[in-house]
Amino acid sequence: MKKVVYIALLSLVLGCSKNPEDFKQHLTGYWEIKEVTLKDGSKKEYTYNDTIDYIEINDTVGFRKKMKPNINGTFQTSKSLENFVLKVENDSLNLYYKTPFSNWKETILHATKDKLQVINQNKDLYLYQRYVPIVVN
Repeated sequence: MKKVVYIALLSLVLGCSKNPEDFKQHLTGYWEIKEVTLKDGSKKEYTYNDTIDYIEINDTVGFRKKMKPNINGTFQTSKSLENFVLKVENDSLNLYYKTPFSNWKETILHATKDKLQVINQNKDLYLYQRYVPIVVN
């Protein structure tokens, strides 16, 4: 009986392995930060966001841009954007950013059509949800 349970648990764990290549299909779009968990374990929840992130990828490259939603459904956009290169390394999807001011890496831990989980080099964990515009009639 123990062998059956062990095999079932092993199958479940292996069957739930996440392929980082699969995360790419969910990245493009508008993302709103919901929560940050800092390396020390402290959390900050965001109930309101003045800006959101727009991410767009094309194969192995992409960019992220800050956007400010307007009440009429349009966006104000910043003039700057952060370019990145996507690389699958050691079963992880990594984003390598390079700007004139800095270079850094972020790792996509999980991505679905509605949720995005990212950890940066400082070990700060960011939880995003897909942005849904507020409709005012």
